[in-house]
Amino acid sequence: MSSTPRRVPRQVPDLAQLQELAGFRLPSRSRTEARLARAESIAQLRVLARRRTPRGPFDYVDGAAEAEISLTRARRAFAGVEFQSRVLHDISTVDTSTRILGEPATMPVVFAPTGFTRMMQYEGELAVGPAAAELGIPYALSTLGTTSVEDLAAAVPDLDRWFQLYIMSDRDSLDDLVDRAKREGYRALVLTVDTPVAGMRLRDVRNGLTIPPQLTARTVLDMSRHPSWWWNLLTSPPLQFASFSSFDGTVAELIASIFDPRITMDDLDLLRERWDGPLVVKGIQTVEDARRVVDHGADALVISNHGGRQLDRAPTPLLMLSDVVAAVGDRAEVFLDGGITSGADVVAAVAHGARACLVGRAYLYGLMAGGEAGVRRAGQILHADIVRTLQLLGVDSIDALEPGLVRLPERAVVDGARTA
Repeated sequence: MSSTPRRVPRQVPDLAQLQELAGFRLPSRSRTEARLARAESIAQLRVLARRRTPRGPFDYVDGAAEAEISLTRARRAFAGVEFQSRVLHDISTVDTSTRILGEPATMPVVFAPTGFTRMMQYEGELAVGPAAAELGIPYALSTLGTTSVEDLAAAVPDLDRWFQLYIMSDRDSLDDLVDRAKREGYRALVLTVDTPVAGMRLRDVRNGLTIPPQLTARTVLDMSRHPSWWWNLLTSPPLQFASFSSFDGTVAELIASIFDPRITMDDLDLLRERWDGPLVVKGIQTVEDARRVVDHGADALVISNHGGRQLDRAPTPLLMLSDVVAAVGDRAEVFLDGGITSGADVVAAVAHGARACLVGRAYLYGLMAGGEAGVRRAGQILHADIVRTLQLLGVDSIDALEPGLVRLPERAVVDGARTA
């Protein structure tokens, strides 16, 4: 006995079905936010930043000193990390929060001080500060910033504000900066000690980078490739330093003209007397110096070779971390920067004793890629990386990290980086 085959009923497809099948969504956000949302890593933000930014400012962020060996080694150190996962642990919820210099933060990340920030994108520090506040992490404004301590404080009053200081030849100006930061409610002072003179940043030399950028045949040609960057620069307030008189010249000429190469431990002592809040010393590259600055009153230190931008072939921060923590970790908080390109790098450093990591390039890529939204996206990527790494490690909080979870690479592996 035969039967009539059943037929699947037909219907007119609705818009929701078409969207799902075709993999598209109706626009619900700006083009910038949509572009940033597609970036799932800091490396992808870097690609976006390179497309939207002239060669000089991009290379200023992206590059390092001389043959860039220090930067290569720092990244190779993190790439050589081996995670030791623990299974069958409940990681349904993960707590990434911590305390940095006694105050709560949503993750062990600080947005590091960076100079000339409005050169990368016209909003500069006024884009970084709000993003950091929304993310719930500290942000350190640089002495070489393009937004004043007063303007940042007024724009983002709820931000955990730190101020980074260089020792300058004009000590009256230095004292004035410290007093202004204190008056405007900056919580911590970060003294950078690894820049008595400028490193040789060859990309900047090749690009003829000046502060502010000068209109030359090369830059005029570059306008055709990055019209929005140039339009924003030319239609916003002049690019100049907020903490001292404007300057025309190269970065090396600037450092030679205002920084004091005679800086000694006496300067740290004087600063400790003047500043009654947390004092951080940034640029530590030996265990001996870590002990010395803590003996002289530092509340925290940053193991740092300035992102590889000063002395090339400097020590690799990650490989120094355990020794520095063993030497001073019971008396001061230890931070780390240099070579950090993901939240997994942050997890590796914290597991070996870092209280937090300072990141600069990561959020600057976001700034160049999309202003404040790009900075926020960089922070979101780092946070998502941290959460995922903790879960896959079988750890439910930052506080549960410990050295046994992260095997560091052998120094010989790291030193295999390219040489000049």
